[in-house]
Amino acid sequence: MPSRASQTSQRDNRELVVVLHGIAVTHRWMTRIADGLETAGYRVVNRTYPSRKLPIEQLGGEWLPQLLREHGAADAPRVHFVTHSMGGIVVRLWLRECGNPPPNLGRIVMITPPNQGSEVPDRLRGFALFHRFIGVNAARLGTGGDSLARQLSPGVFPAGAEVGIIAGNRSVNPLFSSWIEGENDGTVSVASTRLAGMRDHIVMPHSHSGILLSGSVVKQTVHFLREGKFAR
Repeated sequence: MPSRASQTSQRDNRELVVVLHGIAVTHRWMTRIADGLETAGYRVVNRTYPSRKLPIEQLGGEWLPQLLREHGAADAPRVHFVTHSMGGIVVRLWLRECGNPPPNLGRIVMITPPNQGSEVPDRLRGFALFHRFIGVNAARLGTGGDSLARQLSPGVFPAGAEVGIIAGNRSVNPLFSSWIEGENDGTVSVASTRLAGMRDHIVMPHSHSGILLSGSVVKQTVHFLREGKFAR
């Protein structure tokens, strides 16, 4: 039986995957994906972050760098990211703030990211209950002039960074879908998920939140982290 020291060494030598959930939920929403990544041999960090209380700028500029330091990301062979929805915007902001990205930056899988904003916050921004539930980032994910998603340069990804995006095209909310032009997952359009410089893009038959429960999505995520492309 291996000693505790050898187990620690083996664990530290694995590639690291940082998993980031979307807005107004917790890390538990990412459990199936995180478990699948662990099974595939990665060291996984899946933490709840204050998505309702801290502005995206603070999450990407302060919270995420601190998380990476706490988990020794600089010493990992490679550091990958797997995000859902707003989590992808947090990583984009972090990359912009980095200036020079870490040399061990690996691949990034974004699941249903509102890279060009979502029409749903546009429609709901006048409702106090929406702001109470979503918090300080409510308007930052829309399509208007105050949308951080749209303000971020499409070229924030450094040369050589490999980004794969998974979009959904099924909805369980007909009202929200009626506000969105084109194929959508009930919250974000397929078109909005796209980003200049992405390595690969795939559309899967799931809703915005339901996509996190799909075994096929887990397999596609692992495949991209390993191969730099999705399985066809």
